[in-house]
Amino acid sequence: MATETRFQIGRATDLVLAFLPFEKAFYDKYNVPCRFIGHTMADAMPLDPDKNAARDVLGIPHDAHCLALLPGSRGAEVEMLSADFLKTAQLLRQTYPDLEIVVPLVNAKRREQFERIKAEVAPDLSVHLLDGMGREAMVASDAALLASGTAALECMLAKCPMVVGYRMKPFTFWLAKRLVKTDYVSLPNLLAGRELVKELLQEECEPQKLAAALLPLLANGKTSHAMHDTFRELHQQIRCNADEQAAQAVLELAQ
Repeated sequence: MATETRFQIGRATDLVLAFLPFEKAFYDKYNVPCRFIGHTMADAMPLDPDKNAARDVLGIPHDAHCLALLPGSRGAEVEMLSADFLKTAQLLRQTYPDLEIVVPLVNAKRREQFERIKAEVAPDLSVHLLDGMGREAMVASDAALLASGTAALECMLAKCPMVVGYRMKPFTFWLAKRLVKTDYVSLPNLLAGRELVKELLQEECEPQKLAAALLPLLANGKTSHAMHDTFRELHQQIRCNADEQAAQAVLELAQ
């Protein structure tokens, strides 16, 4: 965020309400009044989601390995990521022949786009295409491969171990690196302050590396269990009755 923008926010507001702890830390650094209220999504999602119930809804056997592919909600993301995500799933199917693959898509346009890419790249790969139902797919899955964004936070709250894969045009990435001074791009890592989930960006976002990062998660071993436990801790940190806290903050300002 540019220095001038920070000062404009400080001058224009009496109080900033922050959904996430690192946002409050940022505003505190620049002496902008800020109150951390937690995230409404964390309030809405259970600390211990029911994986088997989600699998029943999606028709996934309880004893199968399950992978969720979430190549993004925007057309450019789906176009840029879907082929490599599908190729990654093909590689993983070699190790896990029983692998169930669920692909939630936000609308009919994105579904049509994904189906076109799949027909070109992986016509014989069996997948479950879902209209919406992203949250159910995350809860049901042993691991997820997803684009960065709010989906990564939702996946964390669903307690689904994940790998973040993302690619954009080289100039856009270069510009983003100059403007955004953070060590990580995904919200789980920003919340944890470390690389909790693997981020494979740009040239690193390719099927062999994505599959290698996902394999230990699908094994449901120590890596997955440790990630799950940390996800639960982070969930508790941002589960603060955000709506009530926001209302209370506004009432206090009005008095």
